[in-house]
Amino acid sequence: MKFLDQAKVYIRSGEGGAGSLSFRREKFIEFGGPDGGDGGRGGDVYAECVANLNTLIDYRYQQHFRAEPGKGGSGRNRSGAGGEDKIIKVPPGTQIFLEDNETLIADLVKPGDRVLIAAGGNGGFGNAHFKSPTNRTPTRANPGEPFIEMTIWLRLKLIADAGIIGLPNAGKSTFLAAVSGAKPKIAAYPFTTLHPNLGVVRVDAIDFVLADIPGLIEGANDGAGLGTRFLGHVERCKVLLHLVSVHEEDVAEAYRTVRRELKAYGGGLDKRRELVALSQCDAADAATIEVKSAELHKAARKKPFPLSAVSGAGMTVALRRVARFVAEAGEGEAPEDDQLPAGVDHGDPREWKA
Repeated sequence: MKFLDQAKVYIRSGEGGAGSLSFRREKFIEFGGPDGGDGGRGGDVYAECVANLNTLIDYRYQQHFRAEPGKGGSGRNRSGAGGEDKIIKVPPGTQIFLEDNETLIADLVKPGDRVLIAAGGNGGFGNAHFKSPTNRTPTRANPGEPFIEMTIWLRLKLIADAGIIGLPNAGKSTFLAAVSGAKPKIAAYPFTTLHPNLGVVRVDAIDFVLADIPGLIEGANDGAGLGTRFLGHVERCKVLLHLVSVHEEDVAEAYRTVRRELKAYGGGLDKRRELVALSQCDAADAATIEVKSAELHKAARKKPFPLSAVSGAGMTVALRRVARFVAEAGEGEAPEDDQLPAGVDHGDPREWKA
């Protein structure tokens, strides 16, 4: 299924049914009086979060949603039927904005969450409603209330426990493919990944959802490389795994570039718990790994994990640390990044094979 994280749709609630103007006409009943029924209420438009969706691709092929109008009233005091509601089903993590794409209407996170977007119009009163001791034969009936129509934006922000970030070609998709059943596109050129990918990772009896966020570049917070849409998927992650390729000439600047974009985007992304890893170490010698690790350590102020998704070296250590941070999310302050869990060691970079 193709991934789509933003869609523009038109919605319209149902208009109320008109009240009836009718009088009772039966043989041998001289003064029957008014008997016009009320109109039915128009249908509402709801957005509902459902568990079995993970993309907005359905709204590329259908952009118009209309609730059913209410039926008009009729004689013999018969009220019109109410219109059927229209329900727009969206995946967890969907935000709904007005047409300006800035005013937030709702944020649907959990399956079962539902929000009313456009209310249907009330049905009009029939003339029987206006009967009174001083007005025995009212000749008045109300029309139904009009419908509400608007254009809204649906914007999906993936719900994942941890997200993999970094510059293009940092090995993010390879990492995700190595630790989960996800099958992202992997190739030796930048921006191979054009949309986020999700995978379920299991380590030490702990399951968590890991998201591969497409590569961030300088100016991403201003939309460069579709950066604002990519950064939006990071907002719901509890932990960030920042991969910096060992092939970068300046690993410190590569790290700072992504950090600047996180801070400029806002939303507290630069405050998320972060783990730093030096990736693709299977393609470098031990001396290079040691030098790059020291440079990255100085820039990030936390000891990086040297790892390789191809050979598997260092992967278990990194995954255990991510799982630990995910489990601790919301339970207190993050532990110091230079302190490893008991019994876990990064390993000596000099022991890595060239």
